[in-house]
Amino acid sequence: MAKLEQEDTDWVAENLPDWQRAIYTVNPSDATSPDSLTTLLNKGHESMAYLTYVIDHYSSLPSTVAFIHPHRSGFWNAWHTDTPLHDNVYALENLQIPFLQHNGYVNLRCNWAPGCGKVPGTNQHITRQVWQEVFNDTTTSPSNNSNSATATADPTLAVACCAQFAVSREQVHKRPLEDYIKFRDWVIHTEKSDAKSGRVMEYLWHVIFGMDPV
Repeated sequence: MAKLEQEDTDWVAENLPDWQRAIYTVNPSDATSPDSLTTLLNKGHESMAYLTYVIDHYSSLPSTVAFIHPHRSGFWNAWHTDTPLHDNVYALENLQIPFLQHNGYVNLRCNWAPGCGKVPGTNQHITRQVWQEVFNDTTTSPSNNSNSATATADPTLAVACCAQFAVSREQVHKRPLEDYIKFRDWVIHTEKSDAKSGRVMEYLWHVIFGMDPV
């Protein structure tokens, strides 16, 4: 989980006591506790925290990892949480772990919009250049697999927003640690803004974790 310093995430420990917690403050200040987890910089929205967690815990991941936002519930903050009252506690309490372990990855949003049209097409945030930048020199590099979707001139992509999902440890390990370092390096060094780089990652998590682009 990524959070701004001013955001209250006590609800996680209070309502999800059986889940291990890794909550990263992305904008630490002098007042931030030295025991707090922090990211290298505040960029890419939640992706910096997500990738930092995978990189730092690659060899000691739990069997199931859920990546969620710091707001618990409510339409205005959590409209994209596709549960009654838009409640992330409800989402995790009702996560179907056996299905996740079988499938490897699940998006925590079931509603297709935004992100999926009636006819799959291109995504304005994922241009051919961006796709190649992100996946170049990884195990799914476009240059290494001419038949891969990552090599198409206009990548066809369809996935529900909004960067809340769960993966199995086995699925994470289908990529080497070096791939996740490469993805984080792209977020750090791209000229795209915090918001735009975060949007790119939002629509690529399912591909990163081994799902088909559509």
